[in-house]
Amino acid sequence: MVDDYDAWRRHICSVLKTQKEIQVIAEVRDGLEAVQKAQELQPDLILLDIGLPTLNGIEAARRIGNLSPQSKILFITQETSADIVLGALATGAAGYVAKTDMRTELLTAMEAVSRGEKYVSTRLADRVSTKALVEDARTGASIGTFATARSARETGHVVNF
Repeated sequence: MVDDYDAWRRHICSVLKTQKEIQVIAEVRDGLEAVQKAQELQPDLILLDIGLPTLNGIEAARRIGNLSPQSKILFITQETSADIVLGALATGAAGYVAKTDMRTELLTAMEAVSRGEKYVSTRLADRVSTKALVEDARTGASIGTFATARSARETGHVVNF
């Protein structure tokens, strides 16, 4: 778990520790330390904020991808701009959850990412898919397929973009 706000990080970790299938192996507060711990511990999943001291989360994700390629990254952040979400996902991250959606979507996102699926917060999915479609039309590239909490839980539908 990587977040520079100590009280928030400790709270999330305490919630995660109540889940018997989840083992929290490290808590860090900056991007550079996240890269070092990822290389040392080779975790299955990293919950990563974007606004971090020393090294921002997007750059940390790029470095982690090179040093611990099997580690899946799930961004947990307050940033909700489509450009920032797409930039974060372009690092190879497996998902993105807005902090405002944590209560209802964190465990769902972690489960989806652990199964090898991509995940984007429900409230961000429309905004991100619209932006991605515009980018796809302009560049001919495709970002991928992402599940949302509503679609994963209720319909099994995935949002393509």
